[in-house]
Amino acid sequence: MNFIINASVLIFSAVIFFYLKAHRNTDANSREDFWKRELAANSTRRKPLDDLAYITIPVDEFPMTLLEDVPKVDDYKQIILSLSELPVVNFTGLSNTELKLRYGAPNLDLLIRYDQNYTLLVRTLQQWAQLLYDAGHIDEACHMLEFSVSTGTDVSSTYRLLCQIYQEQHTPDKINRLYPIAETLNSAMQKTIVRILQESDQSAG
Repeated sequence: MNFIINASVLIFSAVIFFYLKAHRNTDANSREDFWKRELAANSTRRKPLDDLAYITIPVDEFPMTLLEDVPKVDDYKQIILSLSELPVVNFTGLSNTELKLRYGAPNLDLLIRYDQNYTLLVRTLQQWAQLLYDAGHIDEACHMLEFSVSTGTDVSSTYRLLCQIYQEQHTPDKINRLYPIAETLNSAMQKTIVRILQESDQSAG
């Protein structure tokens, strides 16, 4: 019996040893690959930015005259107006290394600002739309959310509220239009957003 127990312990120890060794080798290879890519990225020269998917904000389509007595709404309006005059690009899911490889290391700071503008845009649209929805301006909130989704936002609250509006407007079939967008998101939030759509589909059914 002792022999069997000792043999089992040895086998188990050997398995753990080889697993840890393989895991360390994998980590080492991953680190080596990362630093190779980072070195290549830092050596990438500046490239033209003409082909970037710049986002045009349709300010004229937004409800600028609604809820004028709400201070937060005025803040949101000013943010959107300011962003409409700045370059806005969605780089969600792309690392700094990938940005440098694509567009050149000297452009990185500029691209980060463009992406920060985008993050501010979709967060502001979500907050503004929520206030509109809470105040009963459903169509205006819906239009704002749909624009945000069209830009590839990964703000889960945007999809959740939009699905809720579709259900309340008795147009749950519109939820199906969101799947192709959600499934192509280059974001860690993709699975969460797809799950939101699926849950909304089920509750609508």
